[in-house]
Amino acid sequence: MAFKKIINDPYKVVDEMVEGIVLAHHDILKFANNNKRAVVRKDAPIKDKVGILIGGGSGHEPAFLGYVGKGLADGAAIGNVFASPSPDPVVEATKAINGGKGVVYMYGNYAGDIMNFDMAAEMCSAEDILVKTILVTDDIASAKIENKKDRRGVAGDFYVFKIAGAAADKGMEIDEVCRLAEKANENTLSMGVALAPCSLPHTLEPSFVLEDNEMEIGLGIHGEAGVRKGDIKTADEITTELMDIILKELGSASKVSVLVNGLGSTPLMELYIMYKKVNEILKTNKIEIHSSFVGEYVTSLEMNGASITLLKLDEELQPLLENPAHCSMFSV
Repeated sequence: MAFKKIINDPYKVVDEMVEGIVLAHHDILKFANNNKRAVVRKDAPIKDKVGILIGGGSGHEPAFLGYVGKGLADGAAIGNVFASPSPDPVVEATKAINGGKGVVYMYGNYAGDIMNFDMAAEMCSAEDILVKTILVTDDIASAKIENKKDRRGVAGDFYVFKIAGAAADKGMEIDEVCRLAEKANENTLSMGVALAPCSLPHTLEPSFVLEDNEMEIGLGIHGEAGVRKGDIKTADEITTELMDIILKELGSASKVSVLVNGLGSTPLMELYIMYKKVNEILKTNKIEIHSSFVGEYVTSLEMNGASITLLKLDEELQPLLENPAHCSMFSV
């Protein structure tokens, strides 16, 4: 399988991308202290507001840069493709968004991110900036429920970031922002399927191997192994399998928000076909759909595949999900 990309120097793709995003959305974004891997909202810092700092490797756009803006994240630290940002941009972004009420770090549960964000938190604490951390662990496929703390963060990042960003936007204190973010994480479940791999810009080699007639259920957004490989099935069959796994763990729920997420090269046509089946399954189970998001929210370069995420809603989380946000790649 031959991969082709519209790039210049494969080792400069991240810097060129980030510069392009900031240029295109200069009314929303700016660099923190001229650090090209630390991007913050144009009006940062916001006095007496808890700062929300997200981040991770590149290649997942619109995550993470696309979620920086009013009502969502105040800043993002950007790493190389599928690699954690180093501590330096995390520190620069933290300083740039610190409004005096502390900063919450939020990212998917990956070892490299934990190490580098923790180092940055120590450096910022030494300068009297209060930092707390919330890890996203929504990927059911990556660990059993009794080991949920070991799960990866995938498309559920979007929901957890959104809830935390809204809580901070409403002026809540840092402990309350963290509590609500943790609650959102506990109520968020995702499962995905991959039909074909992506390729890194500097190798143009497939990130994993599937036969022409194969798919993999539960594959991670960096190509981590899933639950099983098998023959490609219909959209309804795939969606039903994913939803069966999600609903089994979701337990009792009366209302949810639904995210059908594309992994990079899956047409909207196919995502909406999946959504139609999700809608049918939830109606059959007498679960109300409060809101729906269909499209690319957390991608994996040009990977062919999709994921389904459910956020169980209640009287606390629903208004936070509804709270307005305006970012470069997401508005509500």
